Amino acid sequence: MSARTYEVRTYGCQMNVHDSERLSGLLEDAGYLRAASGEQADVVVLNTCAVRENADNKLYGNLGHLAPVKASTPGMQIAVGGCLAQKDRGEIVRRAPWVDVVFGTHNIGSLPALLERARHNAEAQVEILESLEVFPSTLPTRRDSPYSAWVSISVGCSNTCTFCIVPSLRGTEQDRRPGDILAEVQALVAEGVIEVTLLGQNVNSYGVDLGDRQAFGKLLRAVGALDGIERVRFTSPHPRDFTSDVIAAMAETPTVMPALHMPLQSGSDEVLKRMRRSYRQSRYLGIIDEVRAAMPEAAITTDIIVGFPGETEADFEQTLHVVREAKFSAAFTFQYSPRPGTPAAEYEEQVPKAVVQERYERLVVLMDEVAWDGAKTQVGRVVEVLVAEGEGRKDATTARMSGRAHDGRLVHFSLGASGERPRPGDLVDVEISYAAPHHLNADGGPLAVRRTRGGDAWELRQGTSSPVPGVLLGMPALGVPAS
Repeated sequence: MSARTYEVRTYGCQMNVHDSERLSGLLEDAGYLRAASGEQADVVVLNTCAVRENADNKLYGNLGHLAPVKASTPGMQIAVGGCLAQKDRGEIVRRAPWVDVVFGTHNIGSLPALLERARHNAEAQVEILESLEVFPSTLPTRRDSPYSAWVSISVGCSNTCTFCIVPSLRGTEQDRRPGDILAEVQALVAEGVIEVTLLGQNVNSYGVDLGDRQAFGKLLRAVGALDGIERVRFTSPHPRDFTSDVIAAMAETPTVMPALHMPLQSGSDEVLKRMRRSYRQSRYLGIIDEVRAAMPEAAITTDIIVGFPGETEADFEQTLHVVREAKFSAAFTFQYSPRPGTPAAEYEEQVPKAVVQERYERLVVLMDEVAWDGAKTQVGRVVEVLVAEGEGRKDATTARMSGRAHDGRLVHFSLGASGERPRPGDLVDVEISYAAPHHLNADGGPLAVRRTRGGDAWELRQGTSSPVPGVLLGMPALGVPAS
C-alpha cells in the first residue's frame, strides 16, 4: 500500500508559516509524503489566521471548494488548525461537517494522532487545548528552504491591544532558554542553513520571562557570532519595548541585517491610546531616528491599520505624517475589521466603509511614493544578494534570478554575459541599475558570487565563462557605491 500524501495550506503571519513547517515535519515523520504539485492530496491541512475578518471568509470558502473534492475522493481527510480553529472550535465542524480534524495553536503536535483517530472512529475529532502542550521547536520540521530558517524564541503575547485577538488564541508570552535557541541554530547551520529569522509575537520583550530585560540584545549578538551564520533577522518587535541595547547589537554585529520591521499601526496619539499601544508618535519617530543614526542604510518596514474606530481625518493625517518622516521602505497596510472578542469591536464610532477605503487608497499611493524614493537611492550601489529558491524569471534576451539584499529589499538580477547560474543560498554582488517601489533590478550580471553551501567558495568575474575556485570574497557593505 502506497504512503498517504498531504498538503498544508498556510494563511496569516510568519508564525503560521513556521507552524506549517512543523505540521509538514510531523506528517512526514508519521509516514506521509508531500503531494506533488497538481496532485490531489489524501490529507489537506488548512493552517488558519484569525486577525482579519476575511480570514473567516477565506477559510469557509476554501472548505466549500473542498467539499465536492472530498466527496469524490475516497479516504480523503481535511484538517483545520491555527488561530481561527482555536477561536471557532466546534463551530467549524458545525458549518462544515465534512471536516475531519480541528486542532488549536497549542497542540499542533497532535495532528497525526487526530487524523488516525478520525479515520478509525469515522467521526470528526476536535481537540483544542488552553495552554501550550509542547514548545513547537521540539517538533519535527520540514523547512521550505535549505539555507534559511525560522527560529522561535518565544510563543504567545502579553500585550492587550484592543484590536488584536492573538493573545487569547496563542496565550501569554513564554520565552525559550537562550541555550536551547543557540543549540537549535547550531543544528541548523550543520544542515546548511546560513540565514535565520528569530521569531516571536513581540521579540524585543524576550527575556522578561527570564528576568533579563536586555536578553534580546544579548541573544542577537550570540546568534550573530555563531560560525556559519551569514545573516540574522528578527520579527516582530513592539515599539514599547524597543531599547538602545538592541539597536547597538544590530549595528555592532555584522551578521545582523540592517532591516527592521516595526509595526506603527497609527500615527495618531489618540488612536494609539484607544488601541492600547502604550507608545506615542514622538516615541516611535525617536526610535527611527536612533536606528538611522546607528545604521544609516537600514530599511524600515511597518504595519498600518486604517479606519480604526473613532479615527478622524486629522488622526489619519498624522499617520501620513509618520509615513513621510519615517521613510518606510515598505508597509503592510490593512483596513480595520472588527474581530469578535476584542474590545475595539464594541467601540462606537465605527468608521464608514467608504471613508476607510478612500483613506486606504491615499495611504497606498503615499507609501508607494515614499518607498520608491528610498529605492532610488540604491541605484548605482553594489549590494550583496542572497539568491532565493526558484528558477528566476526569463525574458527574450536574458535569464534573471532573484533574492534579498542585506536590508531585505527584493532584487532581480540578470546572469550577464557568462550565463553562469548561482545556486539558491549563494551570495552574489550586483550593481543596482533600476529601482521600483517594491523591487530593485541589477541588469549587468553578478560582479562576484560566493558559494555558501557545499563545495568551495568561488568567484565569478564578470565576462568569464567559469568560476575561479578557492577565492573567498570579502563582500562590500551595503550602500558602498560601485566603482
